[in-house]
Amino acid sequence: MKLYSLCVVYKGATKANVLKAAYDLSSFSFFQRSGVQEFMTFTSALIVERSTQGSRASVKEQEYLCHVYVRNDNLSAVVIADTEYPQRVCFSLLDKVLEDFSKEVDSIKWPSGSPETISYNALDIHLAKYQNPREADAMTKVQAELDETKIILHNTMESLLERGEKLDDLVAKSEHLGNQSKAFYKTTFHPQARKQNSCCEVM
Repeated sequence: MKLYSLCVVYKGATKANVLKAAYDLSSFSFFQRSGVQEFMTFTSALIVERSTQGSRASVKEQEYLCHVYVRNDNLSAVVIADTEYPQRVCFSLLDKVLEDFSKEVDSIKWPSGSPETISYNALDIHLAKYQNPREADAMTKVQAELDETKIILHNTMESLLERGEKLDDLVAKSEHLGNQSKAFYKTTFHPQARKQNSCCEVM
């Protein structure tokens, strides 16, 4: 069970703005890490852009689950985990992070903020603390149980996109993704790569 990234994002009128992010990419090779980090940031912003205010959702992509919570004030958080990590603990983490963040960072700074301008250092601590869901769950049990029926589950990233939109095109057009990140996407998430990987698994 693993958490890979935790981002606080502001959902603007036309695009989402990453305010702060933390990563644990120790399970990836050193040469993959910058591409993986960039792609996870891109994915987190995209999921927030396509989610509605006041919603919680989980988006499955390959062996990853991206959990998002967009509050009514547009402050949002995304955690990317493996599929074994308990969903309820992820949403408890997102609740806690957004509550802490909104107390520490003035809402005036949210729309135009960036990781460089926002002063909030607790994300790495939260990401490390929640790596063990059993320990983290003990801390969150006192909180009210989330109504899990309100959490929308998307089976793929494609199901989150608008009709006719393709993830391939969004990745290709993105100004935030470098060539290394685009290459990581093609070898890991691209439908052609999935066919090759599943073919190898069968053998």
